Amino acid sequence: MKCLFCRIVEGEIPSTKVYEDERVLAFRDIDPQAPTHILIIPKVHYDCAADAPAELVGHMAAAAAKIAEAEGIAADGYRMVINTGEAGGQSVKHLHLHLLGGRSMQWPPG
Repeated sequence: MKCLFCRIVEGEIPSTKVYEDERVLAFRDIDPQAPTHILIIPKVHYDCAADAPAELVGHMAAAAAKIAEAEGIAADGYRMVINTGEAGGQSVKHLHLHLLGGRSMQWPPG
């Protein structure tokens, strides 16, 4: 059975695409945690970053930087997050990078 993100890559499930190249697809998160919350996923399934080629993870980060610029959040700063495993907050077992911005991402807040 294909995972949710594989089905999005194949077009079986709609998404609000913001970026695509030969290796990755990026789309808006359906439950955003910041004004800008975009998921960047490889088109090939890897359960987590440890399973993927390091160059692909770097490509995802480079795509995030391009998207941040296009979304107008690069100048003020943004956060990139890769959750790994259930205890790490990974809700879909398909490598994905969260790009978050449009508000202060400092911790603790305030």
